[in-house]
Amino acid sequence: MVFLYNWGIKLLHGLARLSAFFGNGKTRKWLRGQASVFPALENMPSRPRKAIWFHFASLGEFEQGRPVLERIKENHPGQAVVVSFFSPSGYEIRKNYPLADLVTYLPLDTPGNARRFIELVQPSCAIFTKYEYWFHFYRELKRQEIPLFVISAIFRKEQVFFRWYGGFFRKILACVTRFFVQTDESRQLLASIGFSNSQVSGDTRYDRVYENSLMPQSFPEIARFAAGSHCLVAGSTWPQEEEMLARYLQRGQGWKYIIAPHEVTEEHLRAVLARFGKDAVRYSEWINNSSMPAPAVLVIDRIGMLSSIYRYGEIALVGGGFGKGIHNILEPAVFGMPVLFGPRYKKFSEAHQLIEAGCAFPVTNFEEFARKLQLLQSDEDLRRKAAEAAQNVITQNKGATSLILESIGFSSAAGKKS
Repeated sequence: MVFLYNWGIKLLHGLARLSAFFGNGKTRKWLRGQASVFPALENMPSRPRKAIWFHFASLGEFEQGRPVLERIKENHPGQAVVVSFFSPSGYEIRKNYPLADLVTYLPLDTPGNARRFIELVQPSCAIFTKYEYWFHFYRELKRQEIPLFVISAIFRKEQVFFRWYGGFFRKILACVTRFFVQTDESRQLLASIGFSNSQVSGDTRYDRVYENSLMPQSFPEIARFAAGSHCLVAGSTWPQEEEMLARYLQRGQGWKYIIAPHEVTEEHLRAVLARFGKDAVRYSEWINNSSMPAPAVLVIDRIGMLSSIYRYGEIALVGGGFGKGIHNILEPAVFGMPVLFGPRYKKFSEAHQLIEAGCAFPVTNFEEFARKLQLLQSDEDLRRKAAEAAQNVITQNKGATSLILESIGFSSAAGKKS
């Protein structure tokens, strides 16, 4: 089985090279990043020693694990931190993250890469967020007796770990020192295959969005756009959500709409603007022309703004639910916004919580979307109740960060571990 796993890693690398050859820019960045890991580590003038190693699959997992990282730095300012990413979408945006001594790509999971990376970083412990179970990295950490924690973990019974043929993958789990899981169902699933080293801590994303809501970024130009009108914010959208919204706008509802696409490429932005026609304007154009009359649709053409932009809306539409899965619906919920999203939300426990509370509304097609959005727009009392319910869900579920830090020994104030 190890042979097949190693062959799969080589296949992944080969497919990436092929994809880059045919012009995939994201894959090309990933390959360049892979090639730069060890030269960058070996040539650092003062490589961090005994650092806490945080690994994140991508940007979403970084935001999820960020409260734990930042609380550690707050309590222990001198503690070195190394951050690794698998995806370019995480690395490219956070490669200059100021609280990390080093931000790098994770090398491919081979025995040699795992041994070399861990010997260079010399982590005192490793913290992985939600998922990414790499056999050789996990095994090398265990071999060197370096504690490994998986935080905000979520497990489902259909995963390979819980299948009769999942023995190899259960060996990966056996390398984990402690699992901090989001739900009791996850804890029970781990117990069913012999793992008692887990505890229900909840999801650190609740802490992250709550902290963000206390000190959100301010965007005066967006406040000017939304002034005097009701506003819907469509965040992390893909073409499916954008098409539904464009069809809905043909009915002339009188609301303002802010669209923050998931992919902020020039090609996608042009497609969004073409879909909405004369009703839409780019954010960069809007802020440079204070005399421009407010359009119906403002298209955000910059990254890093969305989590704070939600504060300017009354209803949210979150993308991804017609593709691989919904994006972050807690970001709008914390600002007291009812949230609409597509049908692929089953793997997301927060979606079920918000739906049960009456503040999230899944839709399967345009007709259902139009009906639910019309109801929310026309019923102010429904919006108010949904807003209160959304904020209650956030308040009731925050606190995972403190629980995790207490368990792993970093909850004390600056100076030394508890």
